Amino acid sequence: MIIDPKNAPTADCYKLMVGSIVPRPIALVSTTSPNGVRNLAPFSYFTAVASKPATLCFCPGRRGPGGERKDTLENIEATREFVVNVVTVDIAEQMNETATSFPPEIDEFEAAGLTPVPSDIVSPARVGESPINMECSVLDIINIGDPRDGGGALVLGEIVRFHVADALYKDGRIDIDALNPLGRLAGADYTTLGKKISIRVKPYP
Repeated sequence: MIIDPKNAPTADCYKLMVGSIVPRPIALVSTTSPNGVRNLAPFSYFTAVASKPATLCFCPGRRGPGGERKDTLENIEATREFVVNVVTVDIAEQMNETATSFPPEIDEFEAAGLTPVPSDIVSPARVGESPINMECSVLDIINIGDPRDGGGALVLGEIVRFHVADALYKDGRIDIDALNPLGRLAGADYTTLGKKISIRVKPYP
Protein backbone atom coordinates (compact mmCIF):
# COMPACT_ATOMS: atom_id res chain seq x y z
CA MET A 1 0.00 0.00 0.00
CA ILE A 2 1.25 3.46 -0.89
CA ILE A 3 -0.29 6.54 0.72
CA ASP A 4 0.35 10.12 -0.32
CA PRO A 5 0.03 12.22 2.86
CA LYS A 6 -0.79 15.32 0.83
CA ASN A 7 -3.98 13.66 -0.38
CA ALA A 8 -4.89 11.79 2.82
CA PRO A 9 -7.19 13.18 5.53
CA THR A 10 -5.41 14.62 8.56
CA ALA A 11 -6.88 11.95 10.84
CA ASP A 12 -5.54 9.18 8.61
CA CYS A 13 -2.04 10.66 8.63
CA TYR A 14 -2.18 10.93 12.39
CA LYS A 15 -3.21 7.29 12.78
CA LEU A 16 -0.45 6.15 10.43
CA MET A 17 2.17 8.07 12.38
CA VAL A 18 1.15 7.09 15.90
CA GLY A 19 0.73 3.47 14.83
CA SER A 20 4.10 3.33 13.12
CA ILE A 21 6.37 5.47 15.28
CA VAL A 22 6.25 3.31 18.40
CA PRO A 23 6.85 3.10 21.27
CA ARG A 24 7.16 6.77 22.15
CA PRO A 25 8.33 8.18 25.50
CA ILE A 26 5.93 10.54 27.22
CA ALA A 27 6.83 14.02 28.41
CA LEU A 28 4.53 15.23 31.17
CA VAL A 29 5.14 18.95 30.68
CA SER A 30 4.52 21.40 33.49
CA THR A 31 4.18 25.12 32.80
CA THR A 32 2.88 28.19 34.56
CA SER A 33 0.61 30.78 32.99
CA PRO A 34 1.49 34.49 33.20
CA ASN A 35 -1.20 34.66 35.92
CA GLY A 36 0.49 31.91 37.95
CA VAL A 37 -1.87 29.01 37.14
CA ARG A 38 -0.11 25.65 37.05
CA ASN A 39 -0.62 23.49 33.96
CA LEU A 40 0.24 19.86 33.21
CA ALA A 41 -0.14 18.00 29.91
CA PRO A 42 1.35 14.84 28.35
CA PHE A 43 3.07 14.79 24.96
CA SER A 44 4.36 11.71 23.15
CA TYR A 45 5.88 13.62 20.26
CA PHE A 46 8.99 13.96 22.41
CA THR A 47 12.68 13.10 22.21
CA ALA A 48 16.27 14.12 22.95
CA VAL A 49 18.07 16.46 20.52
CA ALA A 50 21.64 17.12 21.69
CA SER A 51 23.94 16.53 24.65
CA LYS A 52 25.84 19.84 24.81
CA PRO A 53 23.92 21.89 25.45
CA ALA A 54 21.60 19.22 26.84
CA THR A 55 18.56 19.74 24.64
CA LEU A 56 15.19 18.06 24.21
CA CYS A 57 12.12 18.74 22.14
CA PHE A 58 8.42 18.06 22.20
CA CYS A 59 5.63 18.99 19.84
CA PRO A 60 2.24 20.32 20.96
CA GLY A 61 -0.24 19.89 18.15
CA ARG A 62 -3.27 21.98 17.26
CA ARG A 63 -6.75 20.63 17.95
CA GLY A 64 -10.00 20.73 16.06
CA PRO A 65 -10.87 22.35 12.72
CA GLY A 66 -10.05 25.78 14.13
CA GLY A 67 -6.53 24.77 15.13
CA GLU A 68 -6.96 25.47 18.85
CA ARG A 69 -3.60 25.95 20.60
CA LYS A 70 -2.85 24.13 23.84
CA ASP A 71 -2.37 25.99 27.11
CA THR A 72 1.10 24.46 27.35
CA LEU A 73 2.26 26.25 24.22
CA GLU A 74 0.61 29.52 25.22
CA ASN A 75 2.36 29.40 28.59
CA ILE A 76 5.75 28.52 27.13
CA GLU A 77 5.58 31.32 24.60
CA ALA A 78 4.80 33.77 27.40
CA THR A 79 7.30 32.54 30.02
CA ARG A 80 10.02 30.78 27.94
CA GLU A 81 10.37 27.93 30.45
CA PHE A 82 8.91 24.53 31.32
CA VAL A 83 9.65 21.23 33.06
CA VAL A 84 9.58 17.78 31.49
CA ASN A 85 8.58 15.09 34.00
CA VAL A 86 9.25 11.50 32.97
CA VAL A 87 6.13 9.30 33.06
CA THR A 88 6.39 5.93 34.78
CA VAL A 89 3.89 3.11 35.10
CA ASP A 90 3.15 4.23 38.67
CA ILE A 91 1.67 7.56 37.53
CA ALA A 92 -0.05 6.36 34.35
CA GLU A 93 -3.56 7.14 35.58
CA GLN A 94 -2.65 10.62 36.83
CA MET A 95 -0.88 11.37 33.54
CA ASN A 96 -4.02 10.36 31.67
CA GLU A 97 -6.06 12.75 33.82
CA THR A 98 -3.90 15.66 32.65
CA ALA A 99 -4.76 14.85 29.03
CA THR A 100 -8.25 16.20 29.70
CA SER A 101 -9.03 19.56 28.08
CA PHE A 102 -9.39 21.56 31.27
CA PRO A 103 -10.15 25.30 31.13
CA PRO A 104 -7.01 27.47 31.45
CA GLU A 105 -7.90 28.53 34.99
CA ILE A 106 -7.79 24.95 36.35
CA ASP A 107 -4.68 23.80 38.25
CA GLU A 108 -4.01 20.41 36.67
CA PHE A 109 -1.72 19.31 39.49
CA GLU A 110 -4.76 19.44 41.75
CA ALA A 111 -7.09 17.93 39.15
CA ALA A 112 -4.80 14.92 38.65
CA GLY A 113 -3.81 14.50 42.29
CA LEU A 114 -0.12 15.15 41.66
CA THR A 115 2.28 16.98 43.95
CA PRO A 116 3.87 20.28 42.80
CA VAL A 117 7.49 20.62 43.94
CA PRO A 118 9.40 23.90 43.49
CA SER A 119 12.02 23.88 40.75
CA ASP A 120 15.54 25.23 41.28
CA ILE A 121 15.84 27.54 38.28
CA VAL A 122 12.56 27.82 36.36
CA SER A 123 9.18 28.93 37.68
CA PRO A 124 7.00 25.89 36.75
CA ALA A 125 6.75 23.25 39.44
CA ARG A 126 8.08 19.73 39.08
CA VAL A 127 5.90 16.64 39.53
CA GLY A 128 6.87 15.10 42.86
CA GLU A 129 5.73 11.64 41.86
CA SER A 130 7.96 11.57 38.76
CA PRO A 131 11.46 10.18 39.49
CA ILE A 132 13.14 12.30 36.79
CA ASN A 133 12.44 15.98 36.14
CA MET A 134 14.19 18.22 33.64
CA GLU A 135 13.93 21.97 34.09
CA CYS A 136 14.09 23.64 30.67
CA SER A 137 14.63 27.04 29.15
CA VAL A 138 13.30 27.63 25.64
CA LEU A 139 15.86 27.70 22.85
CA ASP A 140 13.40 28.02 19.99
CA ILE A 141 9.80 27.44 18.96
CA ILE A 142 9.23 26.50 15.34
CA ASN A 143 5.65 26.55 14.06
CA ILE A 144 4.93 23.82 11.51
CA GLY A 145 2.05 23.64 9.06
CA ASP A 146 -0.83 26.01 8.64
CA PRO A 147 -2.73 27.27 11.70
CA ARG A 148 -5.42 24.63 11.45
CA ASP A 149 -6.05 21.08 12.67
CA GLY A 150 -2.99 18.91 12.10
CA GLY A 151 -0.38 21.64 12.44
CA GLY A 152 1.84 22.02 15.45
CA ALA A 153 4.93 23.50 17.01
CA LEU A 154 8.40 22.14 17.67
CA VAL A 155 9.53 23.34 21.09
CA LEU A 156 13.28 23.11 21.70
CA GLY A 157 14.36 23.39 25.31
CA GLU A 158 17.77 23.48 26.93
CA ILE A 159 17.85 21.39 30.09
CA VAL A 160 19.17 23.66 32.83
CA ARG A 161 18.72 21.22 35.72
CA PHE A 162 18.23 17.46 36.10
CA HIS A 163 16.48 15.99 39.15
CA VAL A 164 16.97 12.22 39.40
CA ALA A 165 15.79 9.95 42.23
CA ASP A 166 18.84 8.56 44.02
CA ALA A 167 17.65 4.96 43.61
CA LEU A 168 17.74 5.31 39.81
CA TYR A 169 21.26 6.71 39.42
CA LYS A 170 23.98 4.06 39.34
CA ASP A 171 27.53 4.49 38.02
CA GLY A 172 26.56 7.56 36.02
CA ARG A 173 23.62 5.84 34.32
CA ILE A 174 19.88 5.52 34.80
CA ASP A 175 18.68 2.11 36.00
CA ILE A 176 16.03 1.67 33.34
CA ASP A 177 14.38 -1.29 35.06
CA ALA A 178 13.98 0.66 38.29
CA LEU A 179 12.62 3.62 36.32
CA ASN A 180 9.85 1.48 34.76
CA PRO A 181 8.90 4.05 32.10
CA LEU A 182 5.59 4.11 30.26
CA GLY A 183 5.56 4.19 26.47
CA ARG A 184 2.83 5.48 24.17
CA LEU A 185 1.39 3.44 21.33
CA ALA A 186 -1.87 4.43 19.60
CA GLY A 187 -5.41 4.99 20.77
CA ALA A 188 -5.81 3.87 24.37
CA ASP A 189 -2.76 1.62 24.22
CA TYR A 190 0.48 2.06 26.16
CA THR A 191 3.42 -0.24 26.78
CA THR A 192 6.01 -1.06 29.42
CA LEU A 193 9.61 -2.11 28.82
CA GLY A 194 8.75 -5.77 28.24
CA LYS A 195 11.58 -7.94 26.95
CA LYS A 196 14.89 -6.18 26.33
CA ILE A 197 17.62 -7.17 23.89
CA SER A 198 21.21 -5.94 23.80
CA ILE A 199 23.08 -5.32 20.55
CA ARG A 200 26.69 -4.27 20.86
CA VAL A 201 28.18 -1.87 18.36
CA LYS A 202 30.96 -3.61 16.46
CA PRO A 203 34.33 -1.85 16.40
CA TYR A 204 35.40 -0.39 13.08
CA PRO A 205 37.88 -2.75 11.37
